[in-house]
Amino acid sequence: MIDKKDLENIKQNIDAHENRRSNVIQISRDVVKLSKRVIYAAHRNDLKSSASAVAEMKKQMSSLKSTAGNTKLAFSGSYKVAVQEFVEAICFYELMRGRKIPTNATLKFDPEFYLMGITDLTGELVRKAINSAIKGDYQTSVKLKELVSDLYDELLLFDFAGGELRKKFDSIKYDLKKLDDLVLNLKLSNKI
Repeated sequence: MIDKKDLENIKQNIDAHENRRSNVIQISRDVVKLSKRVIYAAHRNDLKSSASAVAEMKKQMSSLKSTAGNTKLAFSGSYKVAVQEFVEAICFYELMRGRKIPTNATLKFDPEFYLMGITDLTGELVRKAINSAIKGDYQTSVKLKELVSDLYDELLLFDFAGGELRKKFDSIKYDLKKLDDLVLNLKLSNKI
């Protein structure tokens, strides 16, 4: 009456999915840790350490993409967070190297996940601008303010409905306000 072979196949599929999910969660954690190392080193202008962490992070991201595949795991919370952190770290690293923000065509992620990483990037840019001003590097502060302003202007063209991406986008205007205030104070004190 019961097809035990069918139930066994279902169990094997569920077990395989659960193993894959556990691997996705673990690799995602590794990517997030490495992204923090990349950003930490880049903030301190230690581009050698940052480059080393980037290389390892890219390997882990490749493994993550492969493990998640084209399954629903590629849209799970841990995967999404790992992609956002990866995008933020890679973009910050490239900017600190004097390069452009990598495009999503280059990175090849779900566009929404990419945009979430880009919107998170502005927080690191504010931090870098403030630290640069403290060190007397006022031109870097001004350049970063212009970058965040440009990014905000471009993202204004999107129609972000409610949700997480909308909240992250809205946070950019607060980051931009901080940078506007910083640059204004530098201007008023004749530093620029």
